[in-house]
Amino acid sequence: MKLLYRLFILTLLISFYQCDAKKESKKEKTILNKTIKQKEEEKIIKPWDSLNSTNTEAFLLEYGKQNPETKVIIKTKFGNIKLRLYEDVPVHRANFIFLTKIKYFNTTVIYRVAKNFVIQGGNSDNMYTQKQRRKYGNYLMKPEFRNHRKHKYGALAAARQWENNPNKLSSPFEFYMVHKRSGAHHLDNEHTVFGEVISGFDTMDKISKVKVGVDEWPINDIQMTIEILE
Repeated sequence: MKLLYRLFILTLLISFYQCDAKKESKKEKTILNKTIKQKEEEKIIKPWDSLNSTNTEAFLLEYGKQNPETKVIIKTKFGNIKLRLYEDVPVHRANFIFLTKIKYFNTTVIYRVAKNFVIQGGNSDNMYTQKQRRKYGNYLMKPEFRNHRKHKYGALAAARQWENNPNKLSSPFEFYMVHKRSGAHHLDNEHTVFGEVISGFDTMDKISKVKVGVDEWPINDIQMTIEILE
């Protein structure tokens, strides 16, 4: 009888130990999963210079959640241009906000003035500008075409390479504003439209009159700064 009792107690102890071990294993697994998840999140939300050509979309979508601003202002010696960024193109919007906040654009110029067509900015001969581009690996963005987003007068769109770019990937650094009154609709669904000019059309008119070279680069650089509007 004593032997049976001891066997019963031993069985209970083994069952208890196994149950406790399972709980501990489950707890460790949960902690491990949390650690893995945290590490994955850290890849996106740690210091923002972690952006590179391999995590572009994930990074910018997360950045966009944490930085929901939609209005910016371009300041030039000719006056200001206010822009509204569209929320239904989340990657392009977040990218523009990101570059604005790290002050990338403040080292660039309006480098192309195509008369009665577009005004383009976001590049320069400045070594710092080129260094910034190399720092982030000259990443590209998938197009975010929206059928209702057209190249109307004042449309803000992303520049891109046309050659060897079948997927129409956008340049993150260069943008243009449509200055043609009737729009530039041959570019619809060729370049991603991600915002529009909401004021400063007179400033665009002034810029359009500057002297340019054969490459449409203004003879005198048009410096600019871009800031977030509250």
